[in-house]
Amino acid sequence: MTKDVIALTARMPDPWSVLAGLLSGGPDKLVDSRGEGAVVQLCDEQGRPLLSVEAPLLVAVEGEAERLLGATAPPVPYWWTEARATTGVAEAEQLAGTFATRLTALVGGTAWPPGTSDSLAVVKADGVSVAPVPVAAQPAIDVLTEKVAVVIQDRPVVAMTAWLSDAFRAAAGAGLGLQIVSPAGTTLSPAVRDGLGGWPSRWIVQDERDGYYDGLTGAVLRWQDGMFAPVAPVAPVAPFTSPAATDDEPDTPVAAAYQEVTATGDRQLALTFRLVHPADDRLVLGGGLETAWRELTGEPPAGWGTSEPANLPWSLRQLTDLAHRRAPEPTWLVVVGSPGRPGLATVRVTRTKSGVEEHVTLAFGYGSGEECPVDALPALAEALATRHDLQSMLVQVRKARRDLAVPARFEGPGVPLAFALGAEEVRELPGDRARHTPLPEPPVPLGPKTRPALYYSLPGDPSDLAGWGDFERLMRHLGGTASPASTP
Repeated sequence: MTKDVIALTARMPDPWSVLAGLLSGGPDKLVDSRGEGAVVQLCDEQGRPLLSVEAPLLVAVEGEAERLLGATAPPVPYWWTEARATTGVAEAEQLAGTFATRLTALVGGTAWPPGTSDSLAVVKADGVSVAPVPVAAQPAIDVLTEKVAVVIQDRPVVAMTAWLSDAFRAAAGAGLGLQIVSPAGTTLSPAVRDGLGGWPSRWIVQDERDGYYDGLTGAVLRWQDGMFAPVAPVAPVAPFTSPAATDDEPDTPVAAAYQEVTATGDRQLALTFRLVHPADDRLVLGGGLETAWRELTGEPPAGWGTSEPANLPWSLRQLTDLAHRRAPEPTWLVVVGSPGRPGLATVRVTRTKSGVEEHVTLAFGYGSGEECPVDALPALAEALATRHDLQSMLVQVRKARRDLAVPARFEGPGVPLAFALGAEEVRELPGDRARHTPLPEPPVPLGPKTRPALYYSLPGDPSDLAGWGDFERLMRHLGGTASPASTP
């Protein structure tokens, strides 16, 4: 049984309903709370948690239960209540299932996964042992070592839930890597992939043939020295060398499952752009992202939130108010589109000496019979440059899934399609360096002639990685490090 259970209900679970669900453990279990009441826990007689329940979340965005759980939710708005059982305690897992079943029986709705519990009877859990207090103190963390925090996720999509977001913060605060373990067939949300960072953080996939492997690089892994790490090279070396290979491990074997690739014709259009606004009390955030969404899809984003599922309808004012309240601390957000056009963005808002910065990572998915809106990119770049304080933007195209989920198998890297430089950045470069580059085509000026931004076209063929060579030459040229021979 999964460690996580979720109740999807049309009515808000009131405190008495939650308490009734928690009493599935019987009157000998104790109820405690954490996070200023945001998490309620069912504990044993020693005060150690068996089951942790988050405060119900009101979801007003279509398609999130389908995207993250493959489940059919009640009509929006509905309530999403997550419970997590303590790892390794069978009775705790039964408690989680019975909690969700009781809750949905009282307020109406469904429990995920289907068949979570077939009984409303009290679960006997006498004499069980649970994780040590330092581990159990953070509900999402299952194993803690001196090097990493390990989270076990048995869900169809490993998403940046509030649980997992807390685990990321806890691990970072302790100077540890975060390693996420999931079964075969699970996919990763782009929000989690982008948040994993570098070594020793990893996404670890269980595999029948190779044991464990890194879902993003394919490197075969073993638990050693307090964390999952690549196995020593073997002979003969696998014909596919892991992208995670280093000078110390040049021949890291790659899992066979990672190499099983089927061409589907799906593609993704990925944009990364940075906006730098003057600090002003009248500043409204999110406008650049909304402009990009409208230019490329014809509609605004559907919803946003500080974790997944994205639960709030799209609102520039609410987004701005949240970032303002959190300043000078940074704000991280996830933004999603409508189910008909898969789109997902992450936004990081930070206060710097330059002003207020928005760093946006955005992707849209397209099937084999759909065209990427490449022709709209110059107009988008101009809108960002003239209305939203664009500093820079990189656009890539890649062969990857239309639904944007990240599978535990090889997907080709993105190939640069276009690059844009904001007007202020163009003005700061000496002479005509920004206009005269090693690229075969000159840049397209955007905005006012007296203070233009520039748009650079790149090959953008997802079957040809040579485009990265052109992009590197452009970056070296703009940075003033290109050799004289490479400059026309």
